Amino acid sequence: MSSRRDFVKKGALATAGVALLPNLTFGSALSEAKETLNVGLIGVGLRGTNHLKNLLFRKDVKITAICDIDDRRNAIALDMIKEAAQKKPKVFNKGEYDYRNLLELDEVDAVIISTPWLWHTRMAKDAMLAGKYTGLEVSAANTMEECWDLVNTHEQTGSHLMILENVCYRRDIMAVLNMVRQNVFGELLHFRCGYQHDLRFVKLNDGKTAYGKGVEFGEKGISESAWRTQHSLLRNADVYPTHGVGPIAVMCDINRGNRFVSITSMASKGVGLHNYIVKHGGKGHPNAKLKFKQGDIITSMIETSNQETIIVTHDCNSPRPYSLGFRVQGSEGIWEVDGNRIYIEDKAEKPHRWDDASSWLQRYDHPLWKKYENRATGAGHGGMDFFVLHAFVESAKRNTAPPLDAYDAAAWSSITPLSEVSIANNGEPQDFPDFTRGNWVKRKPYNWMKDTY
Repeated sequence: MSSRRDFVKKGALATAGVALLPNLTFGSALSEAKETLNVGLIGVGLRGTNHLKNLLFRKDVKITAICDIDDRRNAIALDMIKEAAQKKPKVFNKGEYDYRNLLELDEVDAVIISTPWLWHTRMAKDAMLAGKYTGLEVSAANTMEECWDLVNTHEQTGSHLMILENVCYRRDIMAVLNMVRQNVFGELLHFRCGYQHDLRFVKLNDGKTAYGKGVEFGEKGISESAWRTQHSLLRNADVYPTHGVGPIAVMCDINRGNRFVSITSMASKGVGLHNYIVKHGGKGHPNAKLKFKQGDIITSMIETSNQETIIVTHDCNSPRPYSLGFRVQGSEGIWEVDGNRIYIEDKAEKPHRWDDASSWLQRYDHPLWKKYENRATGAGHGGMDFFVLHAFVESAKRNTAPPLDAYDAAAWSSITPLSEVSIANNGEPQDFPDFTRGNWVKRKPYNWMKDTY
């Protein structure tokens, strides 16, 4: 194992290397594809072990190291690896920063980070500095400084980062993307999306839902309530934008011929978590006295350089069925996920009446879904977890730029700090930074229509 000094030295050498290889940050291949990718997992909670399960199905991946401060989760991961007949990986569990020792391993080519949000950027920075191909769960960053940290570290080191936004690979989303690319909707005008998911309860370590358990959080919380609820207590912002905005950003080529320009955000009052605590814990519960800062419904409107508009909704603390609320609207027609409905002018069954979208989605089913449908079965979240990991592994094996890169991670995640400032200033518009430093004008859209893996 190399020393901590060597770890820092690697980052300095990589930085010097970028000056000699200026195209590296936009995806030049450095070598032939590896036959086997050695992967380290940082965080093996519910999301981390879901990734682990899917990686263990692959013959071209070996799990060489895992890291988690919870040995109960390490034990679960080790049992999964043993059952898959893989060699026992090295385990790092000696405190919050032991992941850095994992990053020093020569037998780790790539890492997947599935930890609480506040650790995402610092871990991703360290991974890129160590020369590891980095997969980062969502959201990628919490502050504007962190967004720039991801971009700057990628550019300084030449190490690639992929934001693991699985909804970009959902079957209906990829079918609609196919329709967008084939101009079914005409010129794009408007989008809607968001994260509308009642999260007042929590998931247990076995993945089961624990209704009423969301009364406790922080040190007394379990699973995500140990860290996620704290954000609702302290921040009035869209803290989880990428599930909704990621797929829309792909459709309108953000950072690749288009970019986010400005955002304005508003928040409703926040009563959902308080009412939930009173209902399940009683008026005398200590948490019933807390004032939650986050509004129950946060609505943001984004304008792009191509003059499309995007409405993004965050709604996680009120009673409601799950929906990401997608709408794609162009000069020739419109699709909405809620109601599974579509209207294409001059092709609808009746004028001014919705058609069922099922036949359209089947007709434009994405070629990658047709090819890998069997392998995606059972992968999690309707199969889309297979596709996001497949893209990550194949990109990492070739050391090429991923389809969802550091610039995407920064642009999508910057919605959180920008919405926070806008809400605090009565909806005042906020300008998006240009994380590509002008290169969005010449960057080519990623070709999602062929199997580039």
